[in-house]
Amino acid sequence: MLLLLVFGEHLSRNSLLPTLAPRVDGTSNAISVNAFHVLQRIDAKLCRALGCLDRAVSDFAAWKITSAALSTENAREGLKNAANQSVLQVEIQNRLAIAVLPPNLEISLTDAEESEIKSLQFSPQEWLPKNWQEAHPDFLKKGIASGEMLQLDLPIALPLNAAGYRVRVLYP
Repeated sequence: MLLLLVFGEHLSRNSLLPTLAPRVDGTSNAISVNAFHVLQRIDAKLCRALGCLDRAVSDFAAWKITSAALSTENAREGLKNAANQSVLQVEIQNRLAIAVLPPNLEISLTDAEESEIKSLQFSPQEWLPKNWQEAHPDFLKKGIASGEMLQLDLPIALPLNAAGYRVRVLYP
């Protein structure tokens, strides 16, 4: 029975590990975090013995946008400049206990009635800071490490009637 359980874990590890992975942002209890680390050690030993395909997962629930703030680049020249250039500052965290592939970021700009007037999508290569990408050249295969917090500045040209925004993550 134990042998069947071990092989079952090994064969379904790419779907099982993300499902069982606790959150590292303090919302999971310590017992589940410790149990998952034990499972990861067992899984690593199985991979060394049996070989396995170790790849990062796509899980939009892994991402937590901890802050987002939109500010104009040149507040004094805002009325003179037709292209209302702004900077969206976002802080985003992988809160799962495993590496997760970076998602696309979508910014929806809304008017005063909360109707969407423009939607912008940024691929990971566009939103991840260049110095971070240089330090992690294989991030599209290995993903972003557990608990990693990323701070980024995205330049955005706002339409004149923009009154609000929403930021979300998505996988194409």
